[in-house]
Amino acid sequence: MPAKVLRISENISPQEALQQFLLLKRAQGLSETTIEDYDYHATALFKHCSSDTWESLTAELHEYMSQEVKPNTYNLRLRNLRVFFAWCVGEGYLTRNPLQGWKIRKPESRVVNIPEEVLKQLLETPDQKTFVGLRDYTLMLLQLDTGIRPKEAMSLTVDDVCFKQMLVSVRATSAKTRVARSLPISPQTAQAMKKLITAHHETWRTKLIFCTHEGQAMDRHSWAKRLAYYSNKIGYKVRPYDLRHTFALMYLRSGGNIFSLQRMMGHSNLTMTQKYLALTDEDLRNQHTQNSPLNSLTKARRAGNISLQ
Repeated sequence: MPAKVLRISENISPQEALQQFLLLKRAQGLSETTIEDYDYHATALFKHCSSDTWESLTAELHEYMSQEVKPNTYNLRLRNLRVFFAWCVGEGYLTRNPLQGWKIRKPESRVVNIPEEVLKQLLETPDQKTFVGLRDYTLMLLQLDTGIRPKEAMSLTVDDVCFKQMLVSVRATSAKTRVARSLPISPQTAQAMKKLITAHHETWRTKLIFCTHEGQAMDRHSWAKRLAYYSNKIGYKVRPYDLRHTFALMYLRSGGNIFSLQRMMGHSNLTMTQKYLALTDEDLRNQHTQNSPLNSLTKARRAGNISLQ
């Protein structure tokens, strides 16, 4: 049953309520990424509705949530819209939250396992003789070297890098969890970042390391488009967060421990980090081949003496 509207006399539309909601979240200090997510999902619902009234919004909500989408997409819709509607109830625009009691769906387990050959090909694709190519190459290196979130990388300034200590600092105001952290970088990444900073035009008035060819700020969507461009060239789909996930998997496979990985990834709890412990079947087979107790307890037989029939 659709939730009833209370304060019709004020004649505030759902779109106007959303702007008030977003303004409040900014005042509360939420990250810009979180605010963008609230805005995106609420606006997508508004576009689905036949009119811009509260009655249309609540009446067509079930149809919108019943669309055939992946579990992860459904869960993002549910989480973001539920928070918005809870605020609307508190403000008196609705009598109840129409998504209250709805359960999230079991998310798809997606282990990003980009082959090393593909990663090498990806790194060779940008034309480093141009500013944009050098910027993209450097950003690829940084994500693969540290697992930094795309949005956090876009917020880095020249003041956030200490080349002497080989550290990149993610400020609390830029971090998704609002907790600052320092990320060690490799010499190759540091060299590329130095070169990129030097390539900035003298007329640009920005301290941002990763910017457009005109010295303007980038966002995660523009970076996604750049990676899509390179993906088409190499014939393998790579998204911004794939580089972050790849770093986590390769870090663990190389002997890194999960606790240090949690700090580098900026996860608020260990549960979020543990998903990267899920190895592929190939990893499990390789580990079994190398570490099976039978390797030392029995002598390997010659394959020619074994019949599988």
